[in-house]
Amino acid sequence: MLQNFEFVNPQFFWLLLLLPGLILWYLWQRRNQQATLKISSLKGFKTAKNWMARLRPVLFTLRLISLALIITALARPRTVDETTRVKTTKGIDIVIAIDVSASMLARDLKPNRLEALKTVAARFINARPNDRIGLVEYAGESYTRTPLTSDKSIVLSSLKSIKYNTIITGGTAIGMGLATAVNRLKDSRAKGKVIILLTDGVNNSGFIDPKIASELALEFGIKVYTIGLGTNGMALSPIGIKDDGTFQYGSVQVEIDEELLREIANTTGGKYFRATSNTKLAEIYEEINKLEKTEIEETKYKSYDEKYRPLAIFAFVLLMLEFILRKSLFRSFI
Repeated sequence: MLQNFEFVNPQFFWLLLLLPGLILWYLWQRRNQQATLKISSLKGFKTAKNWMARLRPVLFTLRLISLALIITALARPRTVDETTRVKTTKGIDIVIAIDVSASMLARDLKPNRLEALKTVAARFINARPNDRIGLVEYAGESYTRTPLTSDKSIVLSSLKSIKYNTIITGGTAIGMGLATAVNRLKDSRAKGKVIILLTDGVNNSGFIDPKIASELALEFGIKVYTIGLGTNGMALSPIGIKDDGTFQYGSVQVEIDEELLREIANTTGGKYFRATSNTKLAEIYEEINKLEKTEIEETKYKSYDEKYRPLAIFAFVLLMLEFILRKSLFRSFI
């Protein structure tokens, strides 16, 4: 409540400094108006308490309160009700292409590369409320998991359900993953078109050359940010499947075609990143979020409710009461 309360002319509160002076002046004047008679004894006089004389300061008190109310009214108190309308003037369409090959289950990121990516990507999606976002999965083949949509709940639900499966042919078809993402964005009329391509290996599958896919992205005005995911050196990765269907893990040399990923990013005006840990991966997505800004038009509407009128009316009522009492009950004591 207090956050929406304000005084338009707070400088009038300086006038409140006059009130202590008026009180001192009243006390001094009252003392000088009282006559003094010195006699040896009061035994010959009848004394009676006069409550009317004792209530005389009430008149000054009423006038003082009225003055304080008038000063507060001059400061013009009011409440402000502010509503905001946000409109996206120039949004960005973003497709996140995710490698879902078996190597994404490597445990150099916690709990593994794929789950670490899903956690960070979810935060990134939540931070882009005004953009359309789509998801592409690829391994040995590629397909659209979620087309471009502004409904973040759909995107987040699809992202959460992504997991390694044997339906997609094994391998890493970077060119096909990129080409599928380009296909989702080529007809977009958004201000910006962005692909975030993530992989943890080298292009060893598919029938589309990654360089040709990057040239297609350039032709359609699509910027590609590439992320190489995996620690430097050896990583605990799947090397086989046990009889019970679970993976057998062993230390495997991390091989990422950084030269290819860097070339794709440079060709399209994007940037290449290397994520060697959960923290680094989060920092990369934060940097991409800062690099790609959406233009938003914010319109604010303010409704003012003036509060000075009740104060002014109350002050007038007190002054009238003081005037009536002065001219009636207290007339003989003034």
